[in-house]
Amino acid sequence: MKIAHINMFYFPTFGGVEQVMYELAKRQVKEGHEVHVFCCDSDKEKRIAIKEEIIEGIHVHRFPYWFRLSLNTFIWPSLLWRFKGDFDIVHTHVSGHAYILFAGLLSKIKKFRHIHTTHCPWTDSSFRPKILRPFLFLNDIIFNKLSFDLINKVIAITPWEIDILKKFVEKEKIKIIPNGMDKIFYKKIRDNNFKKEHKIKEKKLVLFFGRLNPTKGPEKLALSAISISKKRKDIAFIWVGPDEGKAEELKKLIKPYKNMKYLGAMRGKEKIAEMYQAADVYVLPSYREGLPLTLFEAMASGLPIVASPVNGIPYEMKQPENGFFSNYGDIKSLEKNILKILDNQKLAKKMSKNNFKKAQQYDWDIIYKKYMEEYKKLLK
Repeated sequence: MKIAHINMFYFPTFGGVEQVMYELAKRQVKEGHEVHVFCCDSDKEKRIAIKEEIIEGIHVHRFPYWFRLSLNTFIWPSLLWRFKGDFDIVHTHVSGHAYILFAGLLSKIKKFRHIHTTHCPWTDSSFRPKILRPFLFLNDIIFNKLSFDLINKVIAITPWEIDILKKFVEKEKIKIIPNGMDKIFYKKIRDNNFKKEHKIKEKKLVLFFGRLNPTKGPEKLALSAISISKKRKDIAFIWVGPDEGKAEELKKLIKPYKNMKYLGAMRGKEKIAEMYQAADVYVLPSYREGLPLTLFEAMASGLPIVASPVNGIPYEMKQPENGFFSNYGDIKSLEKNILKILDNQKLAKKMSKNNFKKAQQYDWDIIYKKYMEEYKKLLK
């Protein structure tokens, strides 16, 4: 099978979507399929000099973008005339972008089957740059409908999306396949040196891991951490992830506190697994989420979770089996739920056991097979 994945970005860009593409593509290569990735030539900060390369057997093609509308939105129409090759399946990622429509038009011309994973990008305009808002309006009334008409199969990552998607596509075209996680997160790290390496002396550790994006709410956890730290000296708070607009605000908030650290971005699954296993609670204080990979990674690592009950999260996480919910921006609730877990060892162990067991159904090998079944159905 000859397969193409199309998305705005690919490695070295950090992000859940890029990780999903990589997990699918590397398994496809392992099974003997020819796999290509098409994306723009930006890593969100600068242009990537290497336009053509092979990464772990995956052929990566980066097309120059013409202009940029926001941190995550680049326009690169050359996909229309530079997309080469006869593919069996073209798999596009993240709804609402121009390249989805371009891929749909190419599917009609080149006669390939077009599958699309939404990655749940739906949110209101309050967190969107003003320059994007007219395009979002046009997407809603015109472009999304055109794009979805040219897609053969739509993959939603959570049932929460169904009502939105029904505005653009018939329900029969939609299949729900959640995100997954790597087996490495199940494995116990021997001689965990995370705390020692980062000079964390406190007994307990609360973790934020994700992009420091306005929708992720890292500063909300900081406000809760400040409140907790005025009463407790035994709890450390750590933020890990690339800056997408909130790092400076976060660093300013936590600067006076020795028990709080922002470690920047982190690569390497072994290091990330070690980070999770060194923590006692994982906090996801987001305004919106699709279905974050970190949710399942934290579960597999046996971490109790405090999260906002938004979008796809309540479909996969239950209270109090897996952790507690705190509404976005509710600083007192965050504080209460974090302490409830840290101060009740019996409760924390029960959540840990539940999460470890639940995470097994999201193993990437299982999720991968579900995707390949949909590919095969399209080719029949």
